[in-house]
Amino acid sequence: MHDIRIVRDDPESFAKGLARRGVANPADVTANIVTLDKDLRALLTRLQEAQARRNEASKLIGRAKAQKNEADAQALMAEVAGLKDEIQAGEERERTLQAMLRDRLAELPNLPAADVPDGADENANVEVTSRHWGRPSGINSAKEHFEIGEALGMMDFERAARISGSRFVFLKSQLARLERALGNFMLDVQTGEFGYTEVSPPLMVREDAFFGTGQMPKFEADLFWPLPGEFFPQKRFLEDLMQSPDPLGAGVALAERFREQNKQRYGLIPTAEVSLTNYVREEILDEAQLPMRMTAWTPCFRAEAGAAGRDTRGMIRMHQFSKVELVSITTPEQSEAEHERMTDCAQEILKRLDMNHRVVTLCTGDMGFTARKTYDIEVWLPGQNRYREISSCSNCGDFQARRMNARYRPQGEKSTRFVHTLNGSGLAVGRTLVAILENYQEADGSVRVPDALLPYMGGVKKIEKAG
Repeated sequence: MHDIRIVRDDPESFAKGLARRGVANPADVTANIVTLDKDLRALLTRLQEAQARRNEASKLIGRAKAQKNEADAQALMAEVAGLKDEIQAGEERERTLQAMLRDRLAELPNLPAADVPDGADENANVEVTSRHWGRPSGINSAKEHFEIGEALGMMDFERAARISGSRFVFLKSQLARLERALGNFMLDVQTGEFGYTEVSPPLMVREDAFFGTGQMPKFEADLFWPLPGEFFPQKRFLEDLMQSPDPLGAGVALAERFREQNKQRYGLIPTAEVSLTNYVREEILDEAQLPMRMTAWTPCFRAEAGAAGRDTRGMIRMHQFSKVELVSITTPEQSEAEHERMTDCAQEILKRLDMNHRVVTLCTGDMGFTARKTYDIEVWLPGQNRYREISSCSNCGDFQARRMNARYRPQGEKSTRFVHTLNGSGLAVGRTLVAILENYQEADGSVRVPDALLPYMGGVKKIEKAG
């Protein structure tokens, strides 16, 4: 969410920022927001004046009656009644304008940082050469991960599709263990060496939480929403209705109960960022608590509504996958350094797994909705002969904090400020498994286990097809 004061004070700069993010007609969008803001502030001024006059007139009524001046008293009472109606209508208009202004601001992406490269898509991303690590694997006739996994008999997309549809998979035997080993390894590094606090968060959250981290309202189609009936079963509704001596009245009461229970939907998290970042929603933290660093290894659920036809084979783009998420809550002064640190923490996992990777700064057209600056970490996949994203580390500034009303009180001050929020993958577990299969594949179809994971694999050094 944007600070309306920034739009009000410098609409030209705000419009330029929107233009960099590819927002259509940015000057018109900005002008519309400025007009709504002016109308709202003018209305609030009129309401304050009307309320002040009503209070004054109410006092004068008492004086007029004390002086037995009935004519003045009646005139003042009529004026107060008129002011009451005017104020009620004005308050209704105020709520409408507030909602319109909030909706306009909520639909707009975060403005990019000054050093973010301009561009329409991933082709304009810029590599951070100082962060490049390793060299591409020299594997002849490298196979893709799904060819390796299926040949091992430990990766089954066909059976998963029969029970869940496309973009799901069964991992079995040592591949299932490898996935578990990766998650534990990542958590141990992030908590034991980099100071992140491990959290086991809710996997299902309300719409307010999705709004706070920017998935709502624009990306609603990418979320999974359990049916309301799962919280208010139809069978129980009918049983209660049939047993009631007043079915009509009971139906109205039950319908109201249903509406009350379901006025906020629940959705499955697309990333633990949602739960972890909302941990501080509607709170005022002490500055001494910051930076706050949290990590979680969770399943993630994405409808991938905008990814039709992309990566239809394999585990690159799944409806269900697991990820170790990193979230930091900081002061504004800390966030840029924290962004660099978070990216270092994510990169360290790939370094210890000895896998070639690079880091790119995303351009304005490729950044996520809530980000002001993003680094993508891309790992080399010899089976695809290309780099693929395995982590995104984003600094969101105070954009999410405004949507969540998450603040802190600077030391020695009475006033509060919005925190800055950052999030990143440390790493995507499924994609890391993909990278291991492709980078550690052997000519005989087996897969070597990286040295860093040996303590987690119970003595298994090589994953081979069962006899």
